[in-house]
Amino acid sequence: MAEYGTPRPKRRRGRGLLITLVILLIIVGGVLFAADRFGRSYAERIISDKVSEQVTNQKATSEKPDVTIEGFPFLTQVLHGHYDEIKIELADFTGPADPKGDKKIKLPLLDIRAKDVQASINTLRSGGNIVAGTVTGTGTIDYKQLIGLINQPGLTLTEKDGKLTGSAEVPALGQKFKVTGVAKLSVSNGVVHVGFDDVDSPDLPNLPGIKSIIAGYAKNLGLDIQVPALPLKLKVQQISAKPDGLQFTAGASNVTLNSSGV
Repeated sequence: MAEYGTPRPKRRRGRGLLITLVILLIIVGGVLFAADRFGRSYAERIISDKVSEQVTNQKATSEKPDVTIEGFPFLTQVLHGHYDEIKIELADFTGPADPKGDKKIKLPLLDIRAKDVQASINTLRSGGNIVAGTVTGTGTIDYKQLIGLINQPGLTLTEKDGKLTGSAEVPALGQKFKVTGVAKLSVSNGVVHVGFDDVDSPDLPNLPGIKSIIAGYAKNLGLDIQVPALPLKLKVQQISAKPDGLQFTAGASNVTLNSSGV
């Protein structure tokens, strides 16, 4: 009986060691997960606070920036000192559209993506610079705001086949003619230019002077839009017509994410 009974306690001890090891692994995993979450939240909060300061310094407003450091686990990225992408969303971003600040432009969302972000462990410990190789941002100026900035009665703006089209009734010769045109969009030094150079109507009579009247009206539809100063040194580079408004794309390179400067 003794020969058959002796191995059983050993099996119990082996099973007990395995259970203890599993429990320890769970505890360690939980601690690492908690540390990962804490470290990520801390870094996201620091970046959010600094971007918020930049928005204020530029005399703009927005909801508190929502920052998300993409990728998992966060601690592995910390060890490598490299982060693939950081997402920064600013809801209800509003800023001045002219030097005096009399006109405002409101963006439902300013969507910013920082990529190729470098920050070593020593940098994080010392509070050094978190630098993004490239930063891009997108926002949309809705057509209602654009019509208000142009300030021409009866004007409607829509997107058709990827182009901005405008139409309105123009008074001439004691009657009104519905004219339409396709806008030319361009960006220069961060300023968006909207120009209607070719406006016409099939109902226009072939009379002297009528074309010049329409051309004068088209000239009044031209507008230079000073997009509000954007955080993280973003400058408008491209503009395109979308169903819900004019969408701009802004960019910058070698940007310090945790700086409160403009």
